[in-house]
Amino acid sequence: MTGPAAAKTQRPLLAIVGRPNVGKSALFNRIVGRRKAIVQDEPGTTRDRNYEEADWAGCVFRVVDTGGLLGEAVSGPYATPISEQVGHALEEADVICFVVDVRSGLLSLDQDVAALLREASQPVFLVGNKADSSELESAVAEFYALGMGEPLTVSALHGRGVGELLDLVVAELPQVAVDEEAPICKLAIVGRPNVGKSSIVNAILNEDRMIVSSTPGTTRDAIDTEVEFEGKRYLLVDTAGVRRRGKVLPGVERASVVRARRAIDRADVVAVVMDAAEDVASQDQHILAMALEAHRGVVLALNKSDLIAEDAEAIERRERQLRWRARFVPWAPAIWTSAVHQSNLDLLLRTATTVAEERRRRVATGELNALVKRSLREHPPGAVHGRAVKFFYATQVSVEPPTFHFFVNYPDGVHFSYQRFLERQIREEFGFEGAALRMVLRKRSGHDG
Repeated sequence: MTGPAAAKTQRPLLAIVGRPNVGKSALFNRIVGRRKAIVQDEPGTTRDRNYEEADWAGCVFRVVDTGGLLGEAVSGPYATPISEQVGHALEEADVICFVVDVRSGLLSLDQDVAALLREASQPVFLVGNKADSSELESAVAEFYALGMGEPLTVSALHGRGVGELLDLVVAELPQVAVDEEAPICKLAIVGRPNVGKSSIVNAILNEDRMIVSSTPGTTRDAIDTEVEFEGKRYLLVDTAGVRRRGKVLPGVERASVVRARRAIDRADVVAVVMDAAEDVASQDQHILAMALEAHRGVVLALNKSDLIAEDAEAIERRERQLRWRARFVPWAPAIWTSAVHQSNLDLLLRTATTVAEERRRRVATGELNALVKRSLREHPPGAVHGRAVKFFYATQVSVEPPTFHFFVNYPDGVHFSYQRFLERQIREEFGFEGAALRMVLRKRSGHDG
């Protein structure tokens, strides 16, 4: 990168913290109004910081869901990174919700978390979650022992008490003037596990917003991060690695893959990250197909290129292999990147910007029909049951994705290869680099040939 990427002026932030498995993600989902965070009855499910906007009583603010604070329930390779992620959230939060579980009662780890939060300069609300009945509501009394003030009882699962909690939260949030300009590009970073997706995001941000590990499957949620680069705002979405269907385990991992697919659906451009030091795999093709089926913009990012930078034969082999295995998206630009050396990440963002702009390109109807006429003369579409296939009219009906309607006497008689031919002609004439096009054949009423 040529310089650090700076985040825009942000809305006020509510951080949800607590020991593992107290329902932080369930409360996060309830506040933001949809199931964005993965909810699973398994300690340590949330690992990265997960940000989303919420609106309550006319106040728009951000909410961050964090990994459970360090303790016996979170052990192994992720314990320290999760603790660090929570520390980052506490540094930037304006208000904190300390969540405890009234069903399991007061635990020693809750005492440890309370000791940490007593040092916080922000307002801290003690939230007794899982109070799904009046009996459980009364069980919250023992949490007075934490010395964090009066516990507020909620049921994130059923929504009980959440409105009252939010009334108190928004009263403490600062009023911040925020630039409402939409990001120029929503860029989803997708790929199979362990190809360096989070490392690319971290290198762009110049900070460790995501947990990076050599263990496949580290990122579970689709994490949104706004960033500014060269005066333009981007929304980066780091996603869980997409495994082959037969390799996807039930539960959290399957939910991660579902969220990766949803991230593709809401992106403008999908950067499909591959490992430049490995052969292009069938799973890379599968992920490319997912982006194509969603009609997103596509950029190929060959990451870890530093590992073969001195091997000209390996580079040539990878380029040849990529041309063949990604032949169904020949219009997708390819960028050789290295997150470790921060090389070509600025080019990745600039290319994504270009692709996003190409998805907004609109072709005048007259110019489009002139091109179609020339194409029909040079390469007629053939016949169906002895009758010639005729194209009467073509028009671009929408953008994002660019969508073209062709009015034909026999839509079913137009072979898919001829549709590909017309698509190539459109691209050669008008561009649309990196943008998946939608080609729709429609029967023109009153004409049967």
